Formats: sequence, structure tokens, C-alpha cells
Amino acid sequence: MTKDTWQDAPCASDGCLGGIILAIIRAVPQQHTKVVNTANQRVIGRFRAYLKVEKGLAALTVAAYESDLTQFAEYLERRCRDLLQARREDVRAFLSQLFANTVKDRSVARKLSALRHFYKYLLLDRMIEHDPTLDIDSPRQWKVLPKSLAETEIDSMLRAVKSSDNSSAQASAIVLQAAIAQRDHAMLELLYAAGLRVSELVHVKLEDLKLELGHVLVRGKGDKERLVPLGRAAQVAIRGYMAEGRRALLHEKVSPLLFVRRGGGRLSRQRVWMMVKGASSSGRHASPHTLRHSCATHMVEHGADLRTVQTLLGHADISTTQVYTHVALDRLKNVYRNCHPRAKKR
Repeated sequence: MTKDTWQDAPCASDGCLGGIILAIIRAVPQQHTKVVNTANQRVIGRFRAYLKVEKGLAALTVAAYESDLTQFAEYLERRCRDLLQARREDVRAFLSQLFANTVKDRSVARKLSALRHFYKYLLLDRMIEHDPTLDIDSPRQWKVLPKSLAETEIDSMLRAVKSSDNSSAQASAIVLQAAIAQRDHAMLELLYAAGLRVSELVHVKLEDLKLELGHVLVRGKGDKERLVPLGRAAQVAIRGYMAEGRRALLHEKVSPLLFVRRGGGRLSRQRVWMMVKGASSSGRHASPHTLRHSCATHMVEHGADLRTVQTLLGHADISTTQVYTHVALDRLKNVYRNCHPRAKKR
């Protein structure tokens, strides 16, 4: 048995199968199962179709919108009102109840954002005359800076994922472990070098990769495409994986995807999360999004402008990228304190 997860290695015992089932249950987000009235179901269904067809949002994003709207619809029904009859007072009372139930600022802000998008859609579709979310301030969640790793910590993760203990393994298992290590190393390099989201990483296809030109085509939120340059380290890691590791994992099968699990199937988002968590086990806990933040942070620290970082990360709005100005400001303050002759004088 290799050190990889159930996606890359078979299990022979019922106990192992039970563990797999438990892992799947834990990995799948819990869905909101309570049913709202027919009128609310109908309007939520129309908005869901709009998000899927016209906006082209991912299934998980659409599900998050639906969950938030269903929760608000349930709240309104207890007040004998439906979504089309909501007033500003209802929205404010709903948000106040969330805070009273110790829901975090970021979660409340996300729910308010979902309501704003929903009622903007209803207003444009002339299903309502007034937007109940107008003049409602968002929680001050934007003060939380994204967590990033130091460059030395990134190097430690890359070394950790490349090393594996093959001393007691059989020959076939050694080959599989080496292939998995090559794949995981290439994925870490790509996550950090290109600042990819985990959902973007697992959907990269061979045809999207242009190593000879030094870039990869990435499909982000809303199915928007962007070209992302790749550094030399990422190119070397990907070439090594494609030449050896990927062939061993495919085992004479065919897949259009760049990163595959044993047998050629697509990797799950949870598998990538587990890999990154394992690679960072000796230091600070990291996630795929931590590597994305680290990519942007280190670029800003080395002098990149925000527009470049925005393009690299695929942010639709520059305001999303502006959080990294705090990083640049902190670095500027440190440099000033260390270098200016009057910075330490009083």
C-alpha cells in the first residue's frame, strides 16, 4: 500500500472500505434539505438556471447561492412572507439573526452578496420593483488579510512532497510511489507558480499546456479563460511528470487531463487538499488557496504591480486584488525602518 489516498491505491478489506465511505461522507458538503414553499422554489429555480446558463458559474458556486437563498426563504416564511415580498427590514433582521447565532463575518458577507445578486436579477427581470438589499453595509470582513507562506516554507513543502520512503515497498509499489511523488510535486509547482485555484488545477488538459511557449491556458470562474506564464521550475517539474509519472499512473490508458490518479481518472479537489496538507505537515498548515495567496504575495513583495497580479489570478475586479497592497505597505515600512537614517531617531 502506498502513502497516497484511496484514489491512487486499491483496498482489499471491509474495514478499509468503511474508511473510504467515511472519507467520502466527510468530503461531500452537507446540503440544505428543508423544502420551502412552491413560490420560493420557483423563483430560486429560475435564478439557478440563470446562474448556470447565462453566468456559466460552477456547480459548487450555484449550490452555495441556492443554499443561502433557501436559508433566507425559510426565515421569511416564518414571518409569513416570501422572497418576492422581502423588505429591507427583513434583510437586516436576517443578518442580525446570523450574527446572534455567532455566524462569522465572512459567511454573513457571502450570504448578503448572494442576496444582492439575487435581487439584482429579479429587478432586471422586472419581478420586483425595489431592491431590499440597497443601503445595507457589508460586514467588515475585508480587514482579514490572506494567509501566505514564506518562500522558505514553500521550498520545504516542495522538498517534502518529492521525498518518499520506498525501503520496505515492492518493486511495483516503488514505481507507483515515484509516479505519485512526481505528480504531486508538479501540482505544487503549478499551484504556486501560476496561482491556480484547486478547481482550475484539476481541470487543466494536455491541450491547454504550452510548455514550449512557457504558459498554460486556465479556465476560471464563469468559464473565463486566461493565459498564465510558467516559470522554469514548474516547466521542469511538469516535463518530468509527463515523461515518467503520468505514464505509470495511466497504465496504458488514455486521459485528456494533465493530472490523473491511478488508472487515468480525474483527481478530486479533496485529494489535492490532502496532498497540500501532507506536504505542509512539518510546518504551518497550508491549503491550495494558501499557495495561491503566497504566489500573489511574493510577486507584490518583489515589485509586481496589482494589475499584473490581477491578470495572473483571474480576478474580475481589481478591488479583490487590492488586499495585497497591505503586503506591499508592510514591506515598505520595514524597508524604511531598516534603511532610512532618521527612521529610528526620536
